[in-house]
Amino acid sequence: MDFFEAQARAKKSTSRLVALFALAVLGTVLGSYGAAVFALHQTHDDNPRRSGRSAQRSTLNAQLPSWWQPRLFLGVSSLTLAVVGLASLYKWNEFSVGGSAVAESVGGRRVDPHTTDTLERRLLNVVEEMAIASGVPVPAVYIMDEEPAINAFAAGLNTSDAVVAVTRGTLEKLSRDELQGVVGHEFSHLLNGDMRLNMRLTALVFGILVLGLAGRGILWTLRFQSLGGSRDREGKNSGGMLIAIGFVGLALLVLGYVGYFFGRLVQAAVSRQREYLADASAVQFTRNPGGLSGALKKIGGFALGSSIQSNQSGAIGHFFFAQGFRSHFGGLWATHPPLDERIRAIDPQFDGQMFDPPDVVDVTRESFVTAGLAPAQPSRTSHLAQPPATPAAAAIAAVGTLTPEQISNAQLLLDSTPARLRAATQTPAEAQVLLYGLLLGEHPATRARQRSLVASSSGGDALRTLDELAPSLVALGLAHKLPLLQLALPALRLLPPTALEPFLVTLDELVHIDGRVTAFEFALHKLLIRTLALGRTPGDAVVQIYSFNAVVDEISIVLSAMAHTSDNHALAAAEAFAIGAAHIKLIEHQLTLLDPVDCDVGPLDPALDTLATASLPIRQRTILACAHIAGADGQILIAEAELLRAIAATLDVPMPPLTLAPR
Repeated sequence: MDFFEAQARAKKSTSRLVALFALAVLGTVLGSYGAAVFALHQTHDDNPRRSGRSAQRSTLNAQLPSWWQPRLFLGVSSLTLAVVGLASLYKWNEFSVGGSAVAESVGGRRVDPHTTDTLERRLLNVVEEMAIASGVPVPAVYIMDEEPAINAFAAGLNTSDAVVAVTRGTLEKLSRDELQGVVGHEFSHLLNGDMRLNMRLTALVFGILVLGLAGRGILWTLRFQSLGGSRDREGKNSGGMLIAIGFVGLALLVLGYVGYFFGRLVQAAVSRQREYLADASAVQFTRNPGGLSGALKKIGGFALGSSIQSNQSGAIGHFFFAQGFRSHFGGLWATHPPLDERIRAIDPQFDGQMFDPPDVVDVTRESFVTAGLAPAQPSRTSHLAQPPATPAAAAIAAVGTLTPEQISNAQLLLDSTPARLRAATQTPAEAQVLLYGLLLGEHPATRARQRSLVASSSGGDALRTLDELAPSLVALGLAHKLPLLQLALPALRLLPPTALEPFLVTLDELVHIDGRVTAFEFALHKLLIRTLALGRTPGDAVVQIYSFNAVVDEISIVLSAMAHTSDNHALAAAEAFAIGAAHIKLIEHQLTLLDPVDCDVGPLDPALDTLATASLPIRQRTILACAHIAGADGQILIAEAELLRAIAATLDVPMPPLTLAPR
C-alpha cells in the first residue's frame, strides 16, 4: 500500500465531498431564498390597510415585490452559510481536541499501561507491535466497557493524537489473531488518512443538520406564541408576518433535513469504500486473512453482532470497524458493506456460514496459547514479499506500511527490550527519566555533568531512578532507543504544561551539554517535540505552502544535512546530494549543497518546521530525495536512518525501523 498514494486519494475524496456538500448547501441557499421571497409576498398580500375595492387591489398587485431581490438573496445566503459554517466549525472544534475527546465522548476508558488484566495487556501489546512496526507514535488505547458487542474505531486528526478504541466484547470474544486483524484494520484508517476525512464528514453533515434544527426551533417558538398570543386587532394585523415566519421555519426544516439526508448518503457511500480498502490493507499487513474474516464471522454469529448501545455514538457511526447501528432507508445510510460481502472479498471460498457461538465457554481450562494471549509465529517460508532492490527503495516502500515481517520484528524488538525499561515507559515520571537516560553520553566527564543536571532540575528521586535504569540502558542496542520513545509517548502526553516545559528544557540542555548534537539526539528531540505538539493541538497541522519554489532554501538545507551525515567516504557528499536532488526535477538546478555549518541543527530545525506546512507532493519528494541520499552508497547507516526518521516524523510521514548497516 503506497502511503503517499493513499494520502492523496483521501485528499481527493475530501475535495469531492466538499464539492458535493457545497452543492447541497447551494441548493439549501436557493430554497431558503425562495421561501424568503414567498414570505415577503405573503406579508405584502396580508397588508391590513387594503380595502376591498378592485382598483386598490390592482394597484397593490402592481406593486408586489420582484422575485429577484439581490439584497435579500445576499442576506439569505450569508445567513445560511453562516449557520452551516459556524455549526461545522463548532463540531470541528470539538474534534480538534484530539482522538481522546472522541473516545471519551462515547464512554471510552483509557487503558492503564500497568494493567494486570490479561485481555487488556494483550490489546496493548498488539497496538504497540503495530505502532513500532509502522513507525507511528503509539496511540492511546481505550475500552468501551459498557459495549458487549464486537466493534472498534480509530480517531484523531493525525498520528500524533490518534487513539484506538475497542468494545469490551472485542476483548472478550476475539482471539489474538482476530484482534490483530481488527487493529490492523484501524491502523489502515490511521495510515491512509481516513480519520481526518471521517471527522470532516461528520462536521459538514452536522452543519447542514443545524439548518433543520433551526427550522424546527422556529416552528416550536411560533407554536407557543400562537397558544399564548392575544386576539386583538394588532394580533390580527401581524397574522401575515407570523405565517411568513412559519413558512420560513418550515422551509428550513424541510431543506435542512433533506440536505442532511443526502449528506448522510454521501457520507455512507464514501465510508463503505474506505472500509473495503481498510480490510484489504489489514490482510496485507498481517498476511493472515483468517484473523480478519474470523472477527467478521463472529460479528455475524453473535446475537449482538457489532451493535453499539451508546446514543452518543450515532454521529461517528462511520468511524467503527463494523456497522454500529441499524441502517435506515433500505441500507442507503449503511456506513459499512454487508458482512458477507466483506468476508467474501477476503475469502472468495466463503460458504456463508457465520461463527456458531458455544453455549458454554470453560475459561478456566483455556491455556495461554488457546486463549489467544500468545502471538502466533509468522510463517518464515510463505507469503514473503520480495525485498526492494536498493536501501532507498526499501526505506520508501516501508513508509506507511505494515507487513508480517515488520510486525514480527516489532514483536522480537519488544520481547528483547529489558522489562525495567518497558515498565519505565508507562508512567510520566519514569518516562521522563528514561529519556534522560537515553541521552547520557559515553564520555565519563560528559556523563557526570548530565547526571548533575538531572539532579538539579528533577531532584534526587529522578537521579535514583536514572541509576536504577542505568544497567539496562548501558546494554541497550541502538535499534531499541527510538522505539522506546514511541512506547513512552502515551505517558508523556499526560504531563501537564507546568511539568512539560521544565522537562523539555532539561532535555534540550542534555542534548547540547557537550556542544554537539548527534543524529540520534536530534531525532529523539524532534520526534518528541513534534509528536507532543500535534498531540496537544492537532488542528495546527495545516497546509500553507503549495509551491516547490517557495521552499528551495529549506529543501537545500535538509538534503545537505542528510548528505553530510554519512560516515562512509566512498561517495562524496556532493555526489550523494546530486542523487537526491535529481528526484525533485522541478527545482533540481536550484538546489545547492551547503557547507556543514550551514545545515547543522540550527538551520535544519526551522527548515523542517517550514516544510511540515508544505503540501503532500512537496513532503513526498523531499523524503524520497533524502532516502536516495542515505542509500547512495548501497547501505543506510544508523546515523542516516535516525536523521531520516526525524525528518519523516516532522513531515508527518510514518516510517518504521529500517534494516541498517553498522556504524
